[in-house]
Amino acid sequence: MNRWVEITFDCLPLRSVVRLDIPLDASPKFEAFCERVKAALDKHGKFNSFYLYNGRCTYHLTNREDVGTIQYRFEGTVLTDEEDLHTVRCDLDIGLLRETCSWLSEPIVEWLGETVLRSVSVEFDRYIEAGDLEKTRRRIEQLQAAADQSGGFIGMYL
Repeated sequence: MNRWVEITFDCLPLRSVVRLDIPLDASPKFEAFCERVKAALDKHGKFNSFYLYNGRCTYHLTNREDVGTIQYRFEGTVLTDEEDLHTVRCDLDIGLLRETCSWLSEPIVEWLGETVLRSVSVEFDRYIEAGDLEKTRRRIEQLQAAADQSGGFIGMYL
């Protein structure tokens, strides 16, 4: 552990979503995820918007994992500038996931919950700087080219 804040997430660029229908055999959990992505598309559009899921933000208040750790889960949309170079704002659903902090109080839980927005914004800028967003963009372009060459079909729900 060499960071004050640990953040992990999976990223779905909303411009990569080409189909909005939900598979008939989708699990209830996957169906709910699809509905949340569709709601993000309706609210924020496809461009300069990225859906983060499986997000975890962990704050370490001490140097021991079993004392003073507060972890939040998050999911939602990050909006970037026109060039996808900087985070403009985050629209996230945030909730306390676990904690090992016996002195934690509700106002601190709420304050750190709000701080998750700022932490994710900083981390998404680091994600962009690391080139992960560019790799994702290239992969989407390759998938789109493959879909165009095959008449729009490259596999189930891709």
